[in-house]
Amino acid sequence: MKNITVSVDEAVYRRARIKAAEQDTSVSALVKRFLVELASDQGSADQLVREERALRERIREFRAADRLPRDKLHDRRG
Repeated sequence: MKNITVSVDEAVYRRARIKAAEQDTSVSALVKRFLVELASDQGSADQLVREERALRERIREFRAADRLPRDKLHDRRG
């Protein structure tokens, strides 16, 4: 495993630490995850495809008849 050194300004580092804490991880782990994804050639389009498949797997039942009428969708009262 290789170690790298990255220089960022103080404000960026502070925000990265906050994001890492929100995800219960470290800045180093966030950077590692980013670099792994970058190196794997899985771009944002591939990520969207994976997310769509996961979402479709969670949707068990859908009927067009269950859609809200347009007025209710936009909360129009008449």
